[in-house]
Order: sequence, then structure tokens, then C-alpha cells
Amino acid sequence: MTGEGALRCEFLGLMFDRWSAAAVAACVRDLADSETFSYVVTPNVDHIVQLFRTDDPEQVASYDHATLCVCDSRILQRLASWSGLDLPLVRGSDLTRDLLEDVLPSGKIAVVGGDAQFHREIALRYPDFGWQFHEPPMGVRHNAKARIAIAEFVEASGADVIFFVIGAPQSELVCSEILERGRARGVALCVGASLAFLTGAKTRAPLWMQRASLEWLFRLLSEPRRLWRRYLIDGPEIFMIWRRWQREKSARLSAASGSSLSGYE
Repeated sequence: MTGEGALRCEFLGLMFDRWSAAAVAACVRDLADSETFSYVVTPNVDHIVQLFRTDDPEQVASYDHATLCVCDSRILQRLASWSGLDLPLVRGSDLTRDLLEDVLPSGKIAVVGGDAQFHREIALRYPDFGWQFHEPPMGVRHNAKARIAIAEFVEASGADVIFFVIGAPQSELVCSEILERGRARGVALCVGASLAFLTGAKTRAPLWMQRASLEWLFRLLSEPRRLWRRYLIDGPEIFMIWRRWQREKSARLSAASGSSLSGYE
């Protein structure tokens, strides 16, 4: 990496990269040519809530080990702004689309997750790439054999780009394990439903709802039985998490200020 590392900032316990969407896409293109493995995480509100609830150090470390960590939530971006932080929005869905349609001219792409129909549709939509697919079982997080099978698939694929569409925190945990194994190459992206939006299997919110930070409402109305708890029970916890982070940040600043002043006594 270049001097971009200086643009990192801590927010809600994660180190976010404050890169533009174009800079992130260009970095992914470069990482795709690497003979070593790296991965990109795109935290949103749900990710942050999960991280604050967990007592699993490996889940937390899976975000720390990522080469890039970018903000995938307008709500997080707005909370950061209220805290005086400029946190660029890099939506995983937009990044995935830009990579496949503009940034990557060709190459080998692997997908972890999805079913056979989904695999056929994405390969037909983007025929210039060499596609490989792996369909893991449900419950990957608590299935060591399934995680090893994913790692071996990624290692054998030799893919330039690997899309993980098995959700959080499974995607991040498996990527961290693949990194530790040290046998894979290319760059992985933990991008949730991004490919499903491109095939039309799922529909994104209208642009006005995205800009109004209401994409969560559109998704809730689209899949109420699956998502009601995430958006109505779990999601609002982000405001409590943010207030707690604000208080702790203020306390740290006050302590640091007091320590500096004591030197003049």
C-alpha cells in the first residue's frame, strides 16, 4: 500500500479506511494480481452490533486482519459525521458492480455461497470471466469441516477475486482462516447480497431511499419474516453503541489532556 494507510481512523471499535470508492476499486484490482491472499470487509450496522455483542476474539480479529475495511452504511457514515469524522461510503454492492463492469477486464473469479441457479445466472451475465463456484452448507460458522472445505476450494481455484456471499460473520471468519493458512492467492470480498442484486434475485432500494438512509426499510418490507429482528430489534442498538463510544472517546481525550497539563505543574 501507499500513503493511504494514513487515512485510517478508529470508529466504533474498528479501523476504517477512508478511501474513495474509486481508490478501493483500484486497490482491489492491484490485489487481484498478487500471489498472496488478502481480503476486504465492508461493515454495516448489523456487523457493528454483532461485534459489540460477541465475546469471540476470533470474530473481532477477522476484521482487524482485513487489508481494507470500508464503511458500507449511510447510517454509520452519518454517525461518524456527528462525531466529527469524515467516513466515505463504499457500498459493497456498488463496489462489486464496478469491479465486474468497469474495473476488472477479465480474470478468474470464485464465488463462495449461493445455489446452482444463482451461479448460472451470474456466469451468464458476466461471460468474460472464468467462474468457479462453491456451495457450502448452512451453519458454516460452527462447522469446521465446511470452513476447511471453503479454504481448500479457494486455494485450489487460484482465483484473482473471490466473492464471499455467505453473510457475516461467516465470510470474515473464513477469510481470516484462509489468510492464516497462507496457501491462497488473490483478493476476497465479503459483500453479502451484492451479486444477488446484480442477477435480479434481490432488488435494491430506489436511489432516493438509499440517499435518505432508508435502504434498511426497503429491505425490511421486501423480506419481513427474515429481516424483522435485524432491523427492528438489533439495528437500533447502534445508537446506544455510538453514544457509549462517544463517552469513552471524550473520557480518553480528557485523560490525555489532563496528563499533558500535569507536565506544567
